Amino acid sequence: MADAMRLAPLPVAGIRLGTTCAGIRYADRPDLVLLEIASHSHCAAVFTRNAFCAAPVTVAKHHLSRSMPRYLVINTGNANAGTGRSGLEDAKAICTALAELTGCGCEAVLPFSTGVIGEPLPIAQILAGLPKALADLRPEGWLTAAEGIMTTDTRPKVVSKRVVCGDYKVTITGMAKGAGMIRPDMATMLAFMATDVGIEKALLQRCLAEIVSDSFNAITVDGDTSTNDACLLLATDQVGLYITAEDANYVSFKAALLAVAIELAQAIVRDGEGATKFITIRVEQGRDIAECRRVAYTIAHSPLVKTAFFAADPNWGRILASVGRSGLQSLRIEDISIYLDELCIVRHGSRYMEYLEAKGQQVMARNDITVCVQLGRGNATAQIWTTDLSYDYVRINAAYRS
Repeated sequence: MADAMRLAPLPVAGIRLGTTCAGIRYADRPDLVLLEIASHSHCAAVFTRNAFCAAPVTVAKHHLSRSMPRYLVINTGNANAGTGRSGLEDAKAICTALAELTGCGCEAVLPFSTGVIGEPLPIAQILAGLPKALADLRPEGWLTAAEGIMTTDTRPKVVSKRVVCGDYKVTITGMAKGAGMIRPDMATMLAFMATDVGIEKALLQRCLAEIVSDSFNAITVDGDTSTNDACLLLATDQVGLYITAEDANYVSFKAALLAVAIELAQAIVRDGEGATKFITIRVEQGRDIAECRRVAYTIAHSPLVKTAFFAADPNWGRILASVGRSGLQSLRIEDISIYLDELCIVRHGSRYMEYLEAKGQQVMARNDITVCVQLGRGNATAQIWTTDLSYDYVRINAAYRS
């Protein structure tokens, strides 16, 4: 059983982090982070499915295919996306510079960027900041690093858990950033998780791919898949435990890792730009998980539904309309029921006879709300997490480049 999250992130043996202010977009704001990885570690990664992927994504994928990373370099303030060949050269130049400073190979450095799209990367500031970030490397640097990868985030997102596997205490710590342009379609804007166990590379990759399905790939703020999304899982093999797929410890380890990923993913939703509500959308009785998620995302991405939640308006017709336009074949409206938390609002495709508007308003006024849709056509279930849509979301994104 995993311990509860601690206020201070737990160091992971074999990982050191350093953060500095490089002045990439704002002066005196942490914006450059290094993560140093012990040799003989393994790394798994998933990246954005956006065809217009950023230069650092392209470079990181290439380097990861050829070498085990020893360093991650992460900058905020500039996404280095939509920057063409010069953006690729800038990403490679950062890797080369860090390799020269540390003595590792260029392909052992993975670059990551987040921020404004379409602007040239301020390469000089980043190169000048690398020695400062190196000098700051320390095992306990997780919280500062989580602050250093923030953009429109209002608070750092870092989670630690410790799980007992046989005679070993295994540590898992992760950090993430993201508040807007969130429908990951792979992982999240940026997420980095590390553990001190040893685990075979292919199994680590399989484990990561499976957990993101029920965590980072189950969140949405605005339906926009970023050009820069990346999620990494590092296993440093420092605790003395080597896990295989047949090992009973794998079940405990994977459950703890999923718990970390879900907590980070939900923290992104709770910090959604301008968000005032945390909304769970659960779709039950579907024919398969894919159609349940299709319905859930249709509801979550409806501006009319999202603004109704912001206004605490129990306008259940908007939810029902979203279900109807989700594209399910042979959908029988008369089989559908809808709940807001414990309150039934729709039964057999129409307003529930005992439903009262005043009770609906009471539920909609809550900060955390669950929408449950029962399709009445199978046994599959899926759930995602999302937010409302407020005035502040428009203000934040209208002023993002100013």
